[in-house]
Amino acid sequence: MPLTKDFKDTIKARAERDPEFRAGLFREAVEAMLSDDLETGKVLLRDYVNATVGFEALAQDMDKDPKSLMRMLSAKGNPRADNLLAMVSRLKQREGMAFSMVPDTEHRV
Repeated sequence: MPLTKDFKDTIKARAERDPEFRAGLFREAVEAMLSDDLETGKVLLRDYVNATVGFEALAQDMDKDPKSLMRMLSAKGNPRADNLLAMVSRLKQREGMAFSMVPDTEHRV
């Protein structure tokens, strides 16, 4: 089911006024992808891009076509790792975030 315009506007408005929400949305997208849930990660990352920088500005940063980036994060998109990681890197820089890994003692094998 596609998201309604009202929902997208709500996400954008919250991201603009709440830096913790914005960072949390980005973090959840990356964590989903790293947890082998690419579909959820792409949806969250697409929401994050739409609510923050937008695909036009991100594409300019990456020297890519905006439609190509949108396709990467679409339901049928199958992004290459280098393109997806480059996107995450640019967004990380724009957001001023750093990611780190910590041991997960609850799910240790």
